[in-house]
Order: sequence, then structure tokens, then C-alpha cells
Amino acid sequence: MQNWYQIIPRNTGLSMYIWIIFCILPFFFIFRSSSILEILFGILMILIFFLSYRLSFISNSRLVYLWVSIEMAISLVMTYQYGYIYFSLFLAFFIGNIRHLGGFLSLYIVNLTTTIIAITMTFMTRIDAMFSHLPFIFITVIGIILLPFTVRYRTQQQKLEGELEDANERISQLMVIEERERIARDLHDTLGQKLSMIGLKSDLAGKLIHVKPEKAVAEIHDIRQTARTALKEVREMVSNMRGTKLEDELVRVRQILEAAEMTFEFKGETKIENAPLLIENVLSMCLKEAVTNVVKHSEATSCKVAISQSPTEITVTVEDDGKGIPDYIEPMQSYGLKGMRERLEFVNGSLDIQSDQGTTLILHVPNVIQNTKEEGPA
Repeated sequence: MQNWYQIIPRNTGLSMYIWIIFCILPFFFIFRSSSILEILFGILMILIFFLSYRLSFISNSRLVYLWVSIEMAISLVMTYQYGYIYFSLFLAFFIGNIRHLGGFLSLYIVNLTTTIIAITMTFMTRIDAMFSHLPFIFITVIGIILLPFTVRYRTQQQKLEGELEDANERISQLMVIEERERIARDLHDTLGQKLSMIGLKSDLAGKLIHVKPEKAVAEIHDIRQTARTALKEVREMVSNMRGTKLEDELVRVRQILEAAEMTFEFKGETKIENAPLLIENVLSMCLKEAVTNVVKHSEATSCKVAISQSPTEITVTVEDDGKGIPDYIEPMQSYGLKGMRERLEFVNGSLDIQSDQGTTLILHVPNVIQNTKEEGPA
């Protein structure tokens, strides 16, 4: 719905200037009349129409039908009395904003039927006045037929887009909360026990330093060793949080395939230019999963990896000469491919699978260029 102070309908597919013309045009039709009373009556009808039109947007569901009925009556009077039919377009726009399907269809049918009846009656009595703008009348009738459905579709689309945006925001918040909880668990498991041990051994060393110095020295040595172990585990944990570059993952992939006695062949560039770390991290995880599947399930003797970067996307291809995926197995439900597709969809990527005399996986990710240039002083 619009705000109460907005006069011009939005998101209808028509230009704002066309709606401005529709707001001014009734005065032209009115001033063609020779009688002062007809002119005053027409101006009053225009004012009442736009007042009812705005009230229909801010009223509750019961009063909406009252204001729409008044607008329809004024539209019929303006059509029959002055030959001005374009108020029916304003009604068509408002009807498209009605969410209840029953109310939408009822008002749509009534508006279309009454408008056609009013046009027909006006043609029968004032054909000379209506014939001059006959093409615009046909366009208006087409607008009355199509505009409510167009507005209703756009309103529903905007609603769904808003809900999707809210859902994505909630998912992002949940992911942040989950990541914080994971980090908290890792820190507790990594440091909690060892810090407790360091504290206990420090107390024990303090008590033994005057009684049994040799044993105190051993405890201090254990404290030093425990602290080094904790520091090493924290560094490993932080390193895992930073993500993996595709260039580093290719080294590990080569090592895995050589250990499995498979021939490894690589084509393309190992470095991806100006790509965000998130993209590289996702591609690295998918590449690792793909090569792991080749080693575990393919019974292949060779594996080929190709990486290419175009202006629109980054493509990683993993091809083996193994037995392929059996026909009785749904690819997206096994071999870790479902997880790979979910990771790629997270960065708007996609996964293609070809299984003929081996298996070929093609990972597609949009080429989001990371801006690395620093802005100079103004």
C-alpha cells in the first residue's frame, strides 16, 4: 500500500507523468461543458474522488469497500456526463493492491463490468464526443483488464522478496551465532583444560619449590610444555578460521592423488586474480571434496583438474577416468555432492555433473572482482 500523502500510483508499469496527465485531464473534459453548474459539479466530483481514493488506502477493510463504491459511482458519472473514463484506471490500480482474493475478484469484475456498461451507454447517447478519442478508450479498457493483475503480481513479488531478505538476514544472524558458539567451544576445549592444568601445576610448583626443588623444576617444565601445546593448538585453530587458498589446496590435492597412485594433470592458472577469500575458500573445500570422492569411489587411474577465470565466472573442472556414478544412485544424495552444491549456492554458484566413461564435475562461481585499489586523496 502507498502512504496517505502519495497521489501518484507507483510500480504500475506506467510513467509518473502519464498519471499526472490523468489527474489533470478531467478538468479539460469538465471545462468543455457550457454550463457553470456542470463545471462546478465536475470539480466537486473530482475532489470527492481523490479524497475517497486516498481514504481507501488508509481505511480498514470494512470502509475500503465504501470508498471504492463511491469512486466507482463517480467514475460512472464522469464517464456518462463528461466522457472521462480514466478514473477507472485509478480504480484498477487500487483493486490490484487488495490482498484478499475474493475481494480482489469481486471488485475487479464490478469495475470492468460497470466501466464497459458506462462506455456503451455514452456511445449510444454521445457518439460524437466519444469518437474523437476512441483509441484511448480501447487502451483504457485493456488497462482495466490487465493492470489489476500486474499490480497484484508485483505486490506479491515484493512481499516475497521482502520475506526472502528477512529470512536471509535471520540465517546470517544464526550463522554468526553458531560460529561464535563453535569458536567458544573450541577455545574451551583447547584452552580450558590446559589453563586449568597450568594453574594447578603452578600452585603445586609454588608449594614444592622450598620443600622439593627438583620436583618443582619438573612441574615448571610441564607447565612450559603445556603452554607451548596450547599455543600451537590456538594457532592451528586461527589458521583454520582464515580459510584456504585455492593455490594451497592444489598442492594438497596433488599429494593426495600421488599417495593414491593416480596420475595428476593440471591445466590453467593456480592463482585467481582479485577474488574474495570466501570464494576461494568455497572452491577449495569443493575441490578437496571432489578429489576425495575420486580417490574413494571412482576406481580411476588419473585425475585432471582445470581452473579458468573469465570476466563473468570462475570455473573449476575435476575429471577422472573411473567407473562413473551408477545409474541407481541419485548424484545429489551421495558422494558428498549435495554438500558441494549447498556450498556453491551460498556464493550463487552451481554444480554440473557428467558421468560417461568417468565422472566430470564442473564448479561455476560468479566472478566477483574484489577492489584492491586504494582511493587517493581528494
